[in-house]
Amino acid sequence: MLKQREPFIFSTGVIAYPILFVLILWLVFWFEIRFGFDFNYFGIQPRTVKGLRGILFSPFIHSDIKHLFHNTIPLFILTMALFFFYRTISWKVLLVGLLLTGFLTWVIGRPANHIGASGVIYLLASFLFFKGIFSKYYRLIALSLIVVFLYGGMLWFIVPVDPKISWEGHLSGLVAGLLLAFVFKQNIVIKPKYEWEKEDYDPQSDLFMSHFDENGNFIEKTEEKSENLGTTYNYVFKENKED
Repeated sequence: MLKQREPFIFSTGVIAYPILFVLILWLVFWFEIRFGFDFNYFGIQPRTVKGLRGILFSPFIHSDIKHLFHNTIPLFILTMALFFFYRTISWKVLLVGLLLTGFLTWVIGRPANHIGASGVIYLLASFLFFKGIFSKYYRLIALSLIVVFLYGGMLWFIVPVDPKISWEGHLSGLVAGLLLAFVFKQNIVIKPKYEWEKEDYDPQSDLFMSHFDENGNFIEKTEEKSENLGTTYNYVFKENKED
Protein backbone atom coordinates (compact mmCIF):
# COMPACT_ATOMS: atom_id res chain seq x y z
CA MET A 1 0.00 0.00 0.00
CA LEU A 2 1.37 3.40 -0.96
CA LYS A 3 2.07 5.82 1.84
CA GLN A 4 -0.26 8.79 1.75
CA ARG A 5 1.14 12.28 2.12
CA GLU A 6 -0.26 15.77 1.97
CA PRO A 7 0.55 16.75 -1.61
CA PHE A 8 1.51 19.88 -3.46
CA ILE A 9 1.99 22.21 -0.50
CA PHE A 10 3.63 25.46 -1.54
CA SER A 11 6.58 26.59 0.56
CA THR A 12 9.24 29.26 0.29
CA GLY A 13 11.74 26.61 -0.81
CA VAL A 14 9.81 26.08 -4.04
CA ILE A 15 10.93 29.53 -5.16
CA ALA A 16 13.96 30.15 -2.95
CA TYR A 17 16.01 27.08 -3.91
CA PRO A 18 15.68 27.54 -7.70
CA ILE A 19 16.59 31.23 -7.31
CA LEU A 20 19.61 30.24 -5.22
CA PHE A 21 20.80 27.70 -7.80
CA VAL A 22 20.52 30.18 -10.64
CA LEU A 23 22.15 32.92 -8.57
CA ILE A 24 25.15 30.68 -7.87
CA LEU A 25 25.64 30.07 -11.60
CA TRP A 26 25.59 33.78 -12.34
CA LEU A 27 27.88 34.61 -9.42
CA VAL A 28 30.46 32.09 -10.62
CA PHE A 29 30.33 33.55 -14.14
CA TRP A 30 30.53 37.11 -12.79
CA PHE A 31 33.53 36.16 -10.63
CA GLU A 32 35.34 34.80 -13.69
CA ILE A 33 34.70 37.97 -15.70
CA ARG A 34 35.35 40.42 -12.85
CA PHE A 35 38.61 38.94 -11.62
CA GLY A 36 39.87 37.31 -14.80
CA PHE A 37 39.61 33.69 -13.67
CA ASP A 38 38.98 30.74 -15.96
CA PHE A 39 37.29 27.79 -14.29
CA ASN A 40 36.86 25.76 -17.47
CA TYR A 41 39.60 23.35 -16.43
CA PHE A 42 37.30 22.25 -13.58
CA GLY A 43 35.01 20.58 -16.12
CA ILE A 44 34.54 16.85 -16.64
CA GLN A 45 37.48 15.34 -18.49
CA PRO A 46 36.34 11.79 -19.28
CA ARG A 47 38.27 8.82 -17.94
CA THR A 48 40.94 10.89 -16.21
CA VAL A 49 41.48 11.11 -12.48
CA LYS A 50 41.66 14.90 -12.63
CA GLY A 51 38.42 14.97 -14.58
CA LEU A 52 36.49 13.40 -11.71
CA ARG A 53 36.33 16.75 -9.91
CA GLY A 54 34.20 18.02 -12.77
CA ILE A 55 31.35 15.78 -11.59
CA LEU A 56 30.81 18.30 -8.78
CA PHE A 57 32.01 21.54 -10.36
CA SER A 58 31.08 21.36 -14.05
CA PRO A 59 27.35 22.28 -13.65
CA PHE A 60 28.38 25.68 -12.22
CA ILE A 61 30.74 26.59 -15.07
CA HIS A 62 29.68 28.06 -18.44
CA SER A 63 31.66 29.07 -21.47
CA ASP A 64 29.91 32.39 -22.21
CA ILE A 65 26.86 34.51 -21.39
CA LYS A 66 24.78 32.84 -24.11
CA HIS A 67 25.51 29.39 -22.72
CA LEU A 68 24.58 30.55 -19.21
CA PHE A 69 21.38 32.31 -20.29
CA HIS A 70 20.11 29.28 -22.21
CA ASN A 71 20.51 27.14 -19.08
CA THR A 72 19.08 29.63 -16.59
CA ILE A 73 15.36 29.58 -17.44
CA PRO A 74 14.95 25.78 -17.89
CA LEU A 75 16.91 25.15 -14.68
CA PHE A 76 14.72 27.57 -12.73
CA ILE A 77 11.42 26.18 -14.04
CA LEU A 78 12.31 22.50 -13.69
CA THR A 79 13.80 22.80 -10.20
CA MET A 80 10.73 24.73 -9.10
CA ALA A 81 8.50 21.94 -10.43
CA LEU A 82 10.66 19.35 -8.66
CA PHE A 83 10.45 21.08 -5.26
CA PHE A 84 6.71 21.67 -5.60
CA PHE A 85 5.50 18.29 -6.83
CA TYR A 86 8.16 16.05 -5.27
CA ARG A 87 9.24 17.95 -2.17
CA THR A 88 9.87 14.82 -0.05
CA ILE A 89 12.44 13.41 -2.49
CA SER A 90 13.57 16.58 -4.26
CA TRP A 91 17.00 16.82 -2.63
CA LYS A 92 17.71 13.14 -3.18
CA VAL A 93 16.83 13.45 -6.85
CA LEU A 94 18.87 16.60 -7.30
CA LEU A 95 22.04 15.52 -5.49
CA VAL A 96 22.11 11.86 -6.53
CA GLY A 97 21.09 12.83 -10.05
CA LEU A 98 23.86 15.42 -10.32
CA LEU A 99 26.50 12.88 -9.27
CA LEU A 100 25.09 10.15 -11.50
CA THR A 101 24.85 12.45 -14.52
CA GLY A 102 28.43 13.62 -14.03
CA PHE A 103 29.76 10.12 -13.57
CA LEU A 104 28.02 8.80 -16.70
CA THR A 105 29.40 11.74 -18.66
CA TRP A 106 32.86 10.94 -17.31
CA VAL A 107 32.44 7.34 -18.51
CA ILE A 108 31.00 7.86 -22.00
CA GLY A 109 32.23 11.36 -22.88
CA ARG A 110 34.61 12.30 -25.67
CA PRO A 111 38.12 13.42 -24.72
CA ALA A 112 37.12 17.02 -24.11
CA ASN A 113 36.18 19.44 -21.33
CA HIS A 114 32.48 19.08 -20.50
CA ILE A 115 30.95 22.04 -18.63
CA GLY A 116 27.52 23.54 -18.02
CA ALA A 117 24.26 22.79 -16.22
CA SER A 118 22.54 21.30 -19.26
CA GLY A 119 23.11 17.77 -17.98
CA VAL A 120 21.19 18.64 -14.82
CA ILE A 121 18.42 20.16 -16.93
CA TYR A 122 18.07 16.91 -18.89
CA LEU A 123 18.10 15.04 -15.58
CA LEU A 124 15.19 17.09 -14.22
CA ALA A 125 13.17 17.00 -17.43
CA SER A 126 13.64 13.23 -17.71
CA PHE A 127 12.73 12.61 -14.07
CA LEU A 128 9.61 14.81 -14.16
CA PHE A 129 8.41 13.18 -17.36
CA PHE A 130 8.95 9.52 -16.47
CA LYS A 131 7.92 9.94 -12.83
CA GLY A 132 4.59 11.39 -13.91
CA ILE A 133 4.02 8.55 -16.34
CA PHE A 134 4.91 5.92 -13.74
CA SER A 135 2.62 7.51 -11.15
CA LYS A 136 -0.55 7.15 -13.24
CA TYR A 137 -1.84 10.15 -11.28
CA TYR A 138 -3.57 12.71 -13.45
CA ARG A 139 -1.86 15.82 -12.03
CA LEU A 140 1.61 14.34 -12.44
CA ILE A 141 0.79 13.02 -15.91
CA ALA A 142 -0.30 16.55 -16.80
CA LEU A 143 3.08 17.77 -15.55
CA SER A 144 4.78 15.20 -17.79
CA LEU A 145 2.87 16.52 -20.80
CA ILE A 146 3.82 20.09 -19.93
CA VAL A 147 7.49 19.08 -19.76
CA VAL A 148 7.21 17.44 -23.18
CA PHE A 149 5.48 20.53 -24.59
CA LEU A 150 8.12 22.92 -23.25
CA TYR A 151 11.28 20.85 -23.62
CA GLY A 152 10.50 17.98 -25.96
CA GLY A 153 12.79 19.55 -28.54
CA MET A 154 15.78 18.82 -26.31
CA LEU A 155 15.69 15.21 -27.50
CA TRP A 156 17.51 16.31 -30.64
CA PHE A 157 20.59 17.10 -28.58
CA ILE A 158 21.12 13.68 -27.00
CA VAL A 159 22.82 12.65 -30.27
CA PRO A 160 25.96 14.19 -31.80
CA VAL A 161 24.33 16.88 -33.97
CA ASP A 162 26.85 19.58 -33.03
CA PRO A 163 30.48 18.91 -32.10
CA LYS A 164 30.45 21.93 -29.74
CA ILE A 165 27.58 20.49 -27.65
CA SER A 166 28.16 17.84 -25.01
CA TRP A 167 25.50 15.41 -26.16
CA GLU A 168 27.08 12.87 -23.79
CA GLY A 169 26.14 15.07 -20.83
CA HIS A 170 22.60 15.43 -22.16
CA LEU A 171 22.23 11.69 -22.68
CA SER A 172 23.67 11.01 -19.23
CA GLY A 173 21.13 13.36 -17.66
CA LEU A 174 18.29 11.68 -19.53
CA VAL A 175 19.38 8.22 -18.39
CA ALA A 176 19.94 9.37 -14.80
CA GLY A 177 16.46 10.91 -14.66
CA LEU A 178 14.88 7.72 -15.97
CA LEU A 179 16.74 5.59 -13.42
CA LEU A 180 15.73 7.84 -10.52
CA ALA A 181 12.10 7.90 -11.68
CA PHE A 182 12.15 4.12 -11.57
CA VAL A 183 13.91 3.98 -8.20
CA PHE A 184 11.36 6.36 -6.65
CA LYS A 185 8.46 4.78 -8.50
CA GLN A 186 6.56 4.01 -5.28
CA ASN A 187 6.96 7.52 -3.85
CA ILE A 188 3.75 8.83 -5.35
CA VAL A 189 2.00 11.79 -3.85
CA ILE A 190 -1.72 11.08 -3.74
CA LYS A 191 -4.25 13.36 -2.13
CA PRO A 192 -6.55 11.41 0.23
CA LYS A 193 -10.13 11.76 -0.95
CA TYR A 194 -11.65 10.98 2.44
CA GLU A 195 -10.54 11.78 5.97
CA TRP A 196 -10.32 8.11 6.91
CA GLU A 197 -7.82 7.46 4.09
CA LYS A 198 -5.15 9.58 5.78
CA GLU A 199 -2.24 7.82 7.46
CA ASP A 200 -2.69 9.63 10.80
CA TYR A 201 -6.45 9.18 10.88
CA ASP A 202 -7.80 8.34 14.36
CA PRO A 203 -11.34 6.87 14.34
CA GLN A 204 -11.90 8.03 17.92
CA SER A 205 -11.44 11.63 16.87
CA ASP A 206 -14.31 11.27 14.40
CA LEU A 207 -17.61 12.06 16.11
CA PHE A 208 -19.59 9.63 13.99
CA MET A 209 -17.08 6.76 13.89
CA SER A 210 -16.48 6.96 17.66
CA HIS A 211 -19.91 5.30 18.15
CA PHE A 212 -18.67 2.05 16.61
CA ASP A 213 -16.16 -0.50 17.86
CA GLU A 214 -13.40 -2.22 15.85
CA ASN A 215 -15.88 -4.81 14.56
CA GLY A 216 -18.34 -2.21 13.37
CA ASN A 217 -20.83 -2.78 16.20
CA PHE A 218 -22.73 0.18 17.56
CA ILE A 219 -21.60 1.27 21.03
CA GLU A 220 -24.42 2.23 23.38
CA LYS A 221 -23.97 5.71 24.83
CA THR A 222 -26.55 7.42 26.93
CA GLU A 223 -25.26 10.94 26.50
CA GLU A 224 -22.37 12.62 24.76
CA LYS A 225 -21.48 16.22 24.31
CA SER A 226 -19.51 17.51 21.34
CA GLU A 227 -17.05 20.16 22.42
CA ASN A 228 -16.56 21.33 18.87
CA LEU A 229 -20.22 21.83 18.05
CA GLY A 230 -21.53 22.51 21.55
CA THR A 231 -24.36 20.02 20.95
CA THR A 232 -25.69 17.29 23.25
CA TYR A 233 -26.74 13.95 21.74
CA ASN A 234 -29.15 11.61 23.53
CA TYR A 235 -29.40 7.94 22.55
CA VAL A 236 -32.17 5.62 23.67
CA PHE A 237 -31.64 1.88 23.84
CA LYS A 238 -34.72 -0.31 23.47
CA GLU A 239 -34.86 -4.08 23.55
CA ASN A 240 -36.79 -5.90 20.86
CA LYS A 241 -39.85 -7.57 22.33
CA GLU A 242 -41.03 -10.75 20.73
CA ASP A 243 -44.77 -11.33 20.47
